[in-house]
Amino acid sequence: MRKKEAHILIVDDDEDILFSARVWLKKFFTEVSCLSQPKNILKFLSEQQVDTVLLDMNFRKGFENGQDGLYWMQEIKTLEPQLPIILMTAYGEVELAVEALKNGASDFILKPWNNEKLYASVNLAVDISRKNKKLNQWENISIKANQYQLETQSFEMKDVMEQITRVAPTDANVLLLGENGTGKYVLAEHIHELSERKNQPFVHIDLGSLSENLFEAELFGYKKGAFTDAHQDYAGKIENAENGTVFLDEIGNLPLHLQTKLLSLIQNRKLSRIGESKERLLDVRFIFATNENLKKAVAENRFRKDLYYRINTVELNIPSLKERLEDISNLSEYFLDKYKQKYHKPDLALNEVLISELTHYSWPGNIRELDHCIERSVILSNEKNLKLLMPQPEESESTMINLNLEEMEEILIKKALKKHRGNISSAAEDLGLSRAALYRRMEKFEL
Repeated sequence: MRKKEAHILIVDDDEDILFSARVWLKKFFTEVSCLSQPKNILKFLSEQQVDTVLLDMNFRKGFENGQDGLYWMQEIKTLEPQLPIILMTAYGEVELAVEALKNGASDFILKPWNNEKLYASVNLAVDISRKNKKLNQWENISIKANQYQLETQSFEMKDVMEQITRVAPTDANVLLLGENGTGKYVLAEHIHELSERKNQPFVHIDLGSLSENLFEAELFGYKKGAFTDAHQDYAGKIENAENGTVFLDEIGNLPLHLQTKLLSLIQNRKLSRIGESKERLLDVRFIFATNENLKKAVAENRFRKDLYYRINTVELNIPSLKERLEDISNLSEYFLDKYKQKYHKPDLALNEVLISELTHYSWPGNIRELDHCIERSVILSNEKNLKLLMPQPEESESTMINLNLEEMEEILIKKALKKHRGNISSAAEDLGLSRAALYRRMEKFEL
C-alpha cells in the first residue's frame, strides 16, 4: 500500500502512546511527528506544514476533565482555523465528546484505541485538510468567468469561442497566442469553468514575473534542506493545482533546463520537488499562453521543439482589439458598469460621440488598456457627466514632429527593445530587421 503524502502531528505526554500511535500511522502516512509538551505546539505549527493533529485532552496530573485539550485546541484554531484536530482521552464521557465536537474537533478517539478506527479517523481528517487548504488558497483569486464580458460581435472572436466550447470539456493541452492585453487569462479561466475540473483549483502562474532563480522552486516545490533557505517542505504551484487546471502564462520565458522538466511532467504526469528523488503522481490540466512567436523561438533553439508540439494540442489565436472594433462598445459599457458601481457614480453614461472616439483609437494595449482608460475616466469625472480621458501616446509632441531619420530610428529601436524586454530576436522581428542588422544599429547608437 502506497503511503499518503501527509504530515501528522501527535501531542501526548505519554511516551508509550506517542510511540505506538507513530508506529501505526507511519505505515499509512509519509511523515508523523510527536510532541510530549503542548507548550511547543504553536512553535511547531508555525515552522511546519501539518495536515492533522492528534491531541491528548489531559496533560496536568490530577486533572482529568479534558479542559487542557479544549484549551490547546482553541489555541491551535487561532493559529490554523481550518486544521483538523482529533482529540484523544482515556476518560471517554459522552458530554466531553459532544463539547469537543461543538468546539471544532473533527473527531474523538478513546484510549486504548482500535487501530483501524484510528487510521480511518486520521485519513478522513487528512482529506478534509487538503480540501480546506485548496479552497482557502484559491478562493480569493478565483474569479468566475461569467463575471467577464465574453459576448462578442467579432467573427474572428466568435470562432475562438466556438473552439473553446469544443475543447474545454476535454483534457487537451491548449496554447493561447495573442498580444498582451487581449484577454488570454480570461479565456484560460473560461476554459477551466467549462471543464469537469471547474470545482477544483485554477492556478495562474505568470512566468514573466518570476526571476529565473525562483522558477523551479515556485513551479515544482522543494524538500526541507534542499538549499539554504529551505526551512520546511514546500509544495510548488503546480502540485497545489492537483485535480485542477494550471495556466502557465508567458511560456516563452521558461528557461531551457526547466523546459526539459516541464516536458517530462506533461508526458509522465509525475513531479519531483527540488531535493527529492521520489516522484509524485499528478493529475492536472495544462493551458499555456504567450505573445511570442514560438515557432521562431524553436528555430533559434530558445524553445524545445518537442515541448512546443506537446503544449499546442489545440492552438488558439486571440485577435487584438483593433481587429474586433465591433466589440469596443460592449466592452466599454461593461467596464463602465463595473467602475460606476465601484466608485459610486451610477449616473455616468457613454454616448455615441464617446463610443466613436473609443473606436477610432488603435488600442495598442488591447482590452487591458481599454479597461484602464474607462476606470481612469470614471475616477476623474464628476458624478453626472462622463469625461473620457483617452490614452496619450508615449512620444512627446516634439518627438512626433521630428523628421530626422536617424533620431527617429534610434527612438524606434529603443521602443522595440523596451517593448520586448531586451529580447533581440523579438525586437528585430517587430522592426522588420535581421538580428545582425539590429545589433549593428544598437552598436551605432551605443545602446
